Amino acid sequence: MSAAASESPNSEPPIRPPDSSPIEAKTLESSPNPDERSTSDRVETDAGGEGEAAAAAEEEGECGFCLFMKAGGCRDAFVDWEKCIEEAEKSKEDIVDKCFQATASLKKCMEAHYDYYEPILRAEKAAEEEVVKELDREAATKDAEQSASAERTVTLEVAKE
Repeated sequence: MSAAASESPNSEPPIRPPDSSPIEAKTLESSPNPDERSTSDRVETDAGGEGEAAAAAEEEGECGFCLFMKAGGCRDAFVDWEKCIEEAEKSKEDIVDKCFQATASLKKCMEAHYDYYEPILRAEKAAEEEVVKELDREAATKDAEQSASAERTVTLEVAKE
């Protein structure tokens, strides 16, 4: 019986050593004790191989957006874009200038895979429309302020006469 199987049912689940094998997990899964079987649900096997382990380590701590972007057909374009952004930030370069091509390539790829990336593209379009509306509001406010200022100037000049 493994060390994990001899644990009391109320104790914390054991920490899986890095060299745990699928055989240990199989032993726990076939245990007649229901408490030991529930512990086995938390034991992961390494049947996927090294590639999955490396991908899991890379994805650990990544945001949901990044995971979503990498799960679609534009993974490579997204990774290139991410690297460009990181390089620009490190070297304190202008991100827009430095990463213009990477951004254009990513957007072109996303449009080619519209079925998957549609929620992101739709959100981007809505954000662009909101920016245009905000700029229009700011311009209207500025125009109104300039008109009011011009009216005050004319009123002062008339009052002086």
